[in-house]
Amino acid sequence: MKLRKKIYMTAGYNTISLGTGRKEFHPKKSRPGIDHYIKESGKATLDKIGGGKNVDECVIGNFMAARFNKQANLPGFFPMIDDDLKWKPAIAVEGACASGGLALVTGIKSVLAETADVVLTIGVEVQNTVKAIYGADILAGAGWYGERKTGHAYFFPGKFSDRAGAYFEKYGREKSRKALARWYRNAIENARLCPTAQEFHNKIEDLETMALMEPNPKAFVNNLNVFDCSKVSDAASAIAIVSEDGLHRISISKDDAVEIIGFGQAQYDITKPPADLTRLETTETAVKKAFESAGITKDDLAMVECHDCFTIAGVMGTEAIGFAKPGEGADFVADGNTTRDGKIPFNTTGGLIGWGHPTGGTGVHQAVTIWEQLTGKAGDAQIKIPDEKPYGLSVNMGGDDKTVVAIVYKRG
Repeated sequence: MKLRKKIYMTAGYNTISLGTGRKEFHPKKSRPGIDHYIKESGKATLDKIGGGKNVDECVIGNFMAARFNKQANLPGFFPMIDDDLKWKPAIAVEGACASGGLALVTGIKSVLAETADVVLTIGVEVQNTVKAIYGADILAGAGWYGERKTGHAYFFPGKFSDRAGAYFEKYGREKSRKALARWYRNAIENARLCPTAQEFHNKIEDLETMALMEPNPKAFVNNLNVFDCSKVSDAASAIAIVSEDGLHRISISKDDAVEIIGFGQAQYDITKPPADLTRLETTETAVKKAFESAGITKDDLAMVECHDCFTIAGVMGTEAIGFAKPGEGADFVADGNTTRDGKIPFNTTGGLIGWGHPTGGTGVHQAVTIWEQLTGKAGDAQIKIPDEKPYGLSVNMGGDDKTVVAIVYKRG
């Protein structure tokens, strides 16, 4: 479906992604609460657009604050950010790890519906409030909890370990493991260029050798090691979604914004297992819808932000988007095509493996990263955006490829 009016995103901001790997993080020391992250990210975006008085509506994406933080009713935090947000409509949306992407789509639809010209959109999650094994149980709610009793103790690592095992069996274990290690290396090298990334302080030299450590089923899962997994992260991201009139109101030029030219959203039955463990079919569907909406193809893209909750999801993502045929994603990654100077740069600030994965905030972080890249604001992480390829794609996945949002962005 073609968008019937022009929509833009601007004034993005990311907090630090806090968790293991950051020098500031200590598991036994007190850390900021969810209110801190909401306020920091929201205020930073408001400062760029003239304050809360210029906002018509607010949206917040979050997955499990009610369990991680014992805090629900997150829309009530918007007036805390700025007094001028008092009485403004606000809503919270949830779709597991795709909550941030759903928040973006909700804001886009408000502008399309002409109920708002400026929407403040935040994605947030604070997860380092419980031990990892308990967090795994909370995060299992992103899947079918009916499988919890028979599922792995580390529920989602178990799910994607099963996907990796099926991929190894079908396409070859050795080359696939090398691709997963290369994906990890790329993620960390990109994160080292982004001061807010969780792996910014990572100094390990031989990343690929480390990432090739054999999985230990007795301690973790069958087919993945800890380097194949995104970490537990506390962070928030914010961005403004605006119409052309909204851009004028907040006095920001199109050069400092990205245009949203298409999006796709797809859902799979949460109670059913994937039809094929080696394919991300919901991702394929959402991306196809996004390309059709935008009127472009994969070959027009300058960059991709994909949902690499696990390295195998990144490799399979290259196939779902169409850069590699089924089973050839491992070769595509291992050959360096997804590096920051490769054929199609993926996850230029580290993605979920390198930057961090604050579950409900990830989709908004992806949008902020693309906004920074397409407007030349990415600092040391900046890549070259060819004039003939002014587009970026974000793919935000919830659960085991159950809820997916894909968005196409164009340099303003």
